[in-house]
Amino acid sequence: MFETLKNAFKVKEIRVKIWWTLLFLLLYRIGCFIPVPGVGTSLLSNTQLANTSYLSIMSMMTGGSLANGTLFAMGIGPYINASIIIQLLAVAIPYLERLSKQGEEGRKKIANYTRYLTLLLAVIQSIGILVSYGANSETGNFASLSAMLAGSSTTNGFTDFLSYVIIILFYTAGTCITVWIGERITDYGISNGISLLIFAGIIATAANFTVQQFALIFLGSDGLDRTALLRFLLYILIVIVVFGAIVWVELAERKIPVQYAKQVKGRKMYGGQSTVIPIKVNANGVMPLIFAFSIMTFPELIMTLFGWTDALNWWSYWLGSTSRLPFYTIILCVLIVFFAFFYSTIQFNPEDISKTIQQNGGFIPGIRPGKPTADYLKKISNRLTLFGAIFLAILALIPSLVLNAVVNSASGAGAFSATGMLIVVSVAIEFNTALESQIMMKNYKGFLK
Repeated sequence: MFETLKNAFKVKEIRVKIWWTLLFLLLYRIGCFIPVPGVGTSLLSNTQLANTSYLSIMSMMTGGSLANGTLFAMGIGPYINASIIIQLLAVAIPYLERLSKQGEEGRKKIANYTRYLTLLLAVIQSIGILVSYGANSETGNFASLSAMLAGSSTTNGFTDFLSYVIIILFYTAGTCITVWIGERITDYGISNGISLLIFAGIIATAANFTVQQFALIFLGSDGLDRTALLRFLLYILIVIVVFGAIVWVELAERKIPVQYAKQVKGRKMYGGQSTVIPIKVNANGVMPLIFAFSIMTFPELIMTLFGWTDALNWWSYWLGSTSRLPFYTIILCVLIVFFAFFYSTIQFNPEDISKTIQQNGGFIPGIRPGKPTADYLKKISNRLTLFGAIFLAILALIPSLVLNAVVNSASGAGAFSATGMLIVVSVAIEFNTALESQIMMKNYKGFLK
């Protein structure tokens, strides 16, 4: 990857795109420190983040902006949720399915629908986040959504209500600005801008955690803390091993050979070549994890939003991420496996691939064309999906079972959670591939000239 970066900086056009990307990422990080009127700083403690899964995940992806209540507290989260919802609806609603197959014009319409849904989700999510801050707003105290919308019983209840509206508008605007920055990176920079913004937030969270650990080790009251240093080094070693496993699985793929028969058209002969169909081991990426965590954390969001304290305590005891009972872990693993197969069914259609191969005069050696080929591809896909789902399920348990035992820190678990590490590796590989494609394109242009 470093060699790719070195070669990229030698080409002026690619170098300009890289500087644009870094500039937009800098603007995003600056927005993560802009305070919102009426909201203080350090609103969520590490204990609150550790006990509430959806808050810890969002804070990790925003580089700690959620915990501080700054302008980009929600980050790109509403846009991701809107994209997932639109993608799922495209399978169930024929109109959206037709749009997805209409080329560039259809994609533009779907992008507009995604932005509208992002705006709606941003408003709803900002209300939920504001309620999650509890009694940390400088304008008043509130415990539930109904109490907030009705205003307090004091004479300044209407003023409090207007203050909450202004705060919600700021957070919603912050999400819109974040989406705009991500789209500008996609247009003028390198790789996908939305992915890079999430990448930047996770890296910032990891950097904050590292600084905290160094302060704990070297700036303590007793000087150098050797025990904390050894625990931190062991933590880093485990993270490196996990990163290596993720890279190995992300790059692994099953290559299915395909042989094309020779065809004579006029005076020319076509075909007669061999190729492969690459199927990635973890073709679903981080999506099953996101779906599973979303399902498990959605009840917490609703209970916190409406102030249902008793129900929230019951959920935290039986099905919370910090519960000592095994039900959370079991249900999470089952959901990961389920969504892995569900998402694989959406992304990979063996019948269409079998028809395409047969129409082009191809066949898989040892497998008859038609339905036997589709059944063979489906069997291979199911095996790979099962292996990838088991890998994701094991990976989802590492932060809670291993990393927390080594370094007792909620910020550490957030910085190097399963979702965070998968996103970092996936985005890094995607960025490297985009750079290599840009360099190759420029080399081809130079050859043609």
